[in-house]
Amino acid sequence: MLTIGAIRPLIIAIALVSSAAAARDDLKPFGPDDVFELEYAGDPRISPDGQRIVYERRSNDIMTDSTRSNLWIIETSGDDHRPLVSGTVQATSPRWSPDGERIAYFQTTDTGTDILVRWMDNGQTARLARVFESPDALSWSPDGRWLAFTLPVKAEAEPLAEPRAPPEGAEWSEPVKVFDAVRYKSDGDGFVETAHVHIFLLPADGGTPRQITSGDFNHEGPLSWSADGDQVLFAANRNPDWEYEPIERDIYAVSIIDGELTRLTERSGGESEPAVSPDGLRLAYVFDDDRKVPYRNRVLRVRDLGGDDGWPLTAELDRSVTNVQWAGNGRSLYFQFDDQGRRKVGRVTLDGDVEVVTGELGGNSVGRPYLSGSYTVSADGTVAFTRGTPYRLADVAVAGRRGARVLTALNEDLLGNRDLGRVQEIRYASSLDGTEIQGWYITPPGYVEGLRYPTILEIHGGPHLAYGPQFAAELQRYAAAGYVVFYDNHRGSTGYGEEFALKLEYKYASKDDFADHMAGIDALIERGIADPDALYITGGSAGGIATAYAIGLTDRFKAAAVQKPVINWVSKVLTADSYIYQIPYQFPAMPWEDPEHYWQRSPLSLVGNVVTPTMLITGEEDQRTPISETEQFYQALKLRRVDTVMVRVPGASHGIAGKPSRLNAKVDNILAWFARYRESSNDRRDD
Repeated sequence: MLTIGAIRPLIIAIALVSSAAAARDDLKPFGPDDVFELEYAGDPRISPDGQRIVYERRSNDIMTDSTRSNLWIIETSGDDHRPLVSGTVQATSPRWSPDGERIAYFQTTDTGTDILVRWMDNGQTARLARVFESPDALSWSPDGRWLAFTLPVKAEAEPLAEPRAPPEGAEWSEPVKVFDAVRYKSDGDGFVETAHVHIFLLPADGGTPRQITSGDFNHEGPLSWSADGDQVLFAANRNPDWEYEPIERDIYAVSIIDGELTRLTERSGGESEPAVSPDGLRLAYVFDDDRKVPYRNRVLRVRDLGGDDGWPLTAELDRSVTNVQWAGNGRSLYFQFDDQGRRKVGRVTLDGDVEVVTGELGGNSVGRPYLSGSYTVSADGTVAFTRGTPYRLADVAVAGRRGARVLTALNEDLLGNRDLGRVQEIRYASSLDGTEIQGWYITPPGYVEGLRYPTILEIHGGPHLAYGPQFAAELQRYAAAGYVVFYDNHRGSTGYGEEFALKLEYKYASKDDFADHMAGIDALIERGIADPDALYITGGSAGGIATAYAIGLTDRFKAAAVQKPVINWVSKVLTADSYIYQIPYQFPAMPWEDPEHYWQRSPLSLVGNVVTPTMLITGEEDQRTPISETEQFYQALKLRRVDTVMVRVPGASHGIAGKPSRLNAKVDNILAWFARYRESSNDRRDD
């Protein structure tokens, strides 16, 4: 088995000068007003010749409580950093034409989304089309004549009963809504009309978008083109029972001339992310074998475009891959993957030899330190990527033959003048079975060695996701309030291999991940950092489940903040938008077939043990962990006379911190709740 340690190293270190290490008396801690001043780079797109990078520059608007995306451009030398599209518009998805002379992008307003092209020699811009749904997967044809993109198309539906017409001048109630689709609601969108994603074609010099796929199926990007530009490749499940098969997909090609479909792959499982080689002879794609388990590595495969099943390139990497891109010479492929709390760009030859290009992707998760970031590669092998650190959100960086360079400093004016909490790694053995767990802790500004501090345990969601040493506004705010903040990648987290991820199979939440968390807390206590008499716990989504479960197992925490949890698995899986995937992959049977299993995994089964003061916070429009779950726990705790408050976030879906003001409101309420149970003598020396 190939391990990450055996991969030929090509990681290029970039020196970090952070305000966390600066010894200045004039610095102040990171505060709530600073959240509105944060900026970060996204979707960096390097030009075909490797000379320029266009990217989304995202910033918060305090007047509209929203995040704005403008387009900026910078040379890979670091020179000539300037805006392309700025102001109050939302400009996204910049894409270079194959000759590097134009950029296509989306611009969204209150009335729809425009597809625009900008000529780079003189800045002239043309609006090619306007659409009224959400376009995606924008892609140029090889000859630069066409643009392809995906767009939802609402399905026509016959009413179950013809609605009656009210008399003239009458005011009747809204008509009933009838659903018969398997997927009838979506977190963030609520209850939705049935729609199917189709591929559209648009002349690059303007015209009318033309739909080139048909049928009641979803046709998904990213899109790739045949070398002659006559076909667009995509992923789709066009089986009759596709709604019940959330992973199954095949790669198809559609003719731009007559819409004829050609099925290119037929493996059982999910084939996605098609990428045709520069010479047009090979097809690379990502494969998910669709085993009915909670986690499976996604493997990069390649085949002759007109040949057989091909061969895997990353099967022995033991990591899940995505964002596949061919090298300019067609002899290797680039991809990204998560490993040991880092997001990395890898390169693999057609023989399966893997090397790491950079391990510093990140900086796109503002609130919490989730792994994030993306990259693109030019024909000459220069990689543009978003670089995140423990003390900065994403900047634009490049890696190539001449080394690696950070090109922007989007937050230096703000964060360079803040006294940030210091992020440090810790590894320890789980008390359950000795499994090594990787974690991090943030010490508050002004931290004094030898003093014990009140400590917050923050548990990530997923559970098949991962945290890392990344800047996180929420956690820095906790640290600024005087807490040590501890977070870990417990069993079930990604980036440590498939076996590690599957250690939580049928067990989330459970005593197993609880043991991982508590062993980390105990390690900080043993090091003289955490105060054992001033422990607090919080987490969201899967982390909210783990938090609610933990306080049913222990009374060691002074207070808990349970964010958007599952409390009763039977009710959750039959009310949330994720039921069609979650039940067959994360449970051994249907809830009516094995109710005891669902009950044992439910925090509600342990509510009789809970004595910890508990705050609950959930969005009122949450379709992923419906607020009815929160209400069950709230009412159960009230019946038990446990000190409890419920914080409801109006208009918010599962992402309760998706707006800057909501991020602050979330942290403000959690800190206020913990402050009720924080003694002034918590920061103390050992006797």
